Amino acid sequence: MANFAPLATPEGSAARPTPAVVLELLKPITWFPPMWAFGCGIAASGASLAERWPIAFLGILLAGPLVCGMSQAVNDWFDRHVDAINEPRRPIPSGRMPGFWGLYVAIGWTVVSLAVGALLGPWGFAATVLAVVLAWAYSAPPLRLKQNGWWGNLACGLSYEALPWITGAAVLSGSAPDPRVVVVALLYGLGAHGIMTLNDFKSIEGDRRFGVNSLPVMLGPERAAIVACIVMAAPQVVVGALLLSWGMPTAALIVAVVLGLQGLSMKKWLRDPRGLAPWYNGAGVTLFVAGMMASAVALAPGGAP
Repeated sequence: MANFAPLATPEGSAARPTPAVVLELLKPITWFPPMWAFGCGIAASGASLAERWPIAFLGILLAGPLVCGMSQAVNDWFDRHVDAINEPRRPIPSGRMPGFWGLYVAIGWTVVSLAVGALLGPWGFAATVLAVVLAWAYSAPPLRLKQNGWWGNLACGLSYEALPWITGAAVLSGSAPDPRVVVVALLYGLGAHGIMTLNDFKSIEGDRRFGVNSLPVMLGPERAAIVACIVMAAPQVVVGALLLSWGMPTAALIVAVVLGLQGLSMKKWLRDPRGLAPWYNGAGVTLFVAGMMASAVALAPGGAP
């Protein structure tokens, strides 16, 4: 039961959280990647938004504010003791979300996510169930995949990039997506493993104390950064080669250019992996997702060569 016991609430704390605190718990800044990935699925489907825009809107809402927000609430609840060290101003350790309210929000947002996922048909609901399972498995015991930086970041990368992309393509087209779309989405999901590592540099002390074996904890900041760079870059090399072999040279060139620019950004990041991780999270990741959209557009039926 220790995993469910709330932190001691500071004296003078409110009895329940305000809407602003609930929104902070859901971390809107993290919603963009899965929303963008779902947008890549929309682009890859080739579907007309004039006819399908309500489904597209609902899918983007589900990918970001609902499922991703739910995953953040789940993670903050089961990370509350770690956050008390790494990020004491977060809603739960600061006492602004007292008692079991963090758990209540996580459960409630899970139910809402599943309900909205059901509105997207069998493909959308199945993907939502899988995303929910991965979110809880990542943060909650007994699996708590985040205890290992290899498995935890893999689950996150696939959930944030590959799953929304494949789901968007399936939901908007109303059928199983093109196998090439699935392959490219999975490759970018693997690359996102490295992006997830970027978030681990800020919490090395707390992770080490509570036995969370993130890559920076296991390998040290310098080696973890090198591994993250390789993991981010290698799938993009494969994507570029595949696009070229499929007769899509323009998209392959775009992927190559953004990968080259990422390489320059990586060179700077590696000078100070811990201090510059937030900088690379903005500069390098923007280039990464630009390549995603270029690939998605090219893969659409009748897309650019």
